Amino acid sequence: MPQGHVSETPDDGLTTRQRRNRPLLMIHTGDGKGKSTAAFGLALRAWNQGWSTAVFQFVKSAKWRIGEQSALEQLDRAHQDSGVGGPIEWHKMGSGWSWTRRAGSDDDHAAAAAEGWREIKRRLAAEQHQFYVLDEFSYPINWGWVDLDDVVATLTQRPGNQHVIITGRRMPQELLGAADLVTGMTKIKHPFDAGQKGQRGIEW
Repeated sequence: MPQGHVSETPDDGLTTRQRRNRPLLMIHTGDGKGKSTAAFGLALRAWNQGWSTAVFQFVKSAKWRIGEQSALEQLDRAHQDSGVGGPIEWHKMGSGWSWTRRAGSDDDHAAAAAEGWREIKRRLAAEQHQFYVLDEFSYPINWGWVDLDDVVATLTQRPGNQHVIITGRRMPQELLGAADLVTGMTKIKHPFDAGQKGQRGIEW
């Protein structure tokens, strides 16, 4: 798609403006680093457009504050104080990191994930936001905490002009098929491979 030109124009009865502005379901998946980081970058663009944005971060401890959360919360305060940009909400819907899950039982995690998904469904039905980030959402789906068929039906039938981006490894094929935009992050090389743990400013 060089210089923003599409390869062909579909015969869908829509004008160029309607087609350009239709809401997207987007997915960042794969084993490489950067899935969430790229999604939060899109949240910055949403803020700049004045859109209402909601981040739902699954299976992440409430004790952890990643850099993007602090930055987006500052932007939300700027919106409240001066009206620039758009409002931003940040919600943590789980009790522990996806690869450790130390705090709380599986039932606790499942209940938190199910509660988070119910809240997302409510907001989508009410057209409450224009941009949603469902971070690490593939995990509760793959663990059976959230029903995949319900997710696909809700997201593909959502009303209004609501963009949704989902991140996580091992994204179910049904979601990949339903999405408008899918990006696979591929790991070529990572400091973890050489025994180096995550560091401030890079991992969080």
